[in-house]
Amino acid sequence: MDDLSTSIPVGIHLETHTVQNGESSDYVIDVAGQIVQIGDTIYLRYAEPQESGEGADVPVTIKFMGDGDVSLTRRGENRVRLHFSAGKRVSAQYRTPYGIIPIETVTPQLKVGFTQRPFGGNAAIDYQLYAGQELLGNYEIRLQFTV
Repeated sequence: MDDLSTSIPVGIHLETHTVQNGESSDYVIDVAGQIVQIGDTIYLRYAEPQESGEGADVPVTIKFMGDGDVSLTRRGENRVRLHFSAGKRVSAQYRTPYGIIPIETVTPQLKVGFTQRPFGGNAAIDYQLYAGQELLGNYEIRLQFTV
């Protein structure tokens, strides 16, 4: 693997497919980001542009852990840190200006792979988001990145 002990630039292609209340939507971005490895964890960071073009870009960190789990943190006006663990239900918090909403993810599919020379990777994460017993939506994330 390339030396990732210091942050290096990376190109990111991200596709998200969402189904909420029977309606589906798709979101695709291509952005530049940074990648760094600390111990057995790889951190991918980028700024997600706002769809409306208004407001500041939202900092996002995707953490690939040595045990195969993945977490995604968004630090905008609303803050959320989702943890994906294949086949498991995991608690999280969605922080809004109006308070904290407890949520949970269920991840039926989690596939992560890395390539060498040039270093890159991809992830396929399918998850369901719950508030209590209520299903808020089904999500599919497809991520590709290359240094």
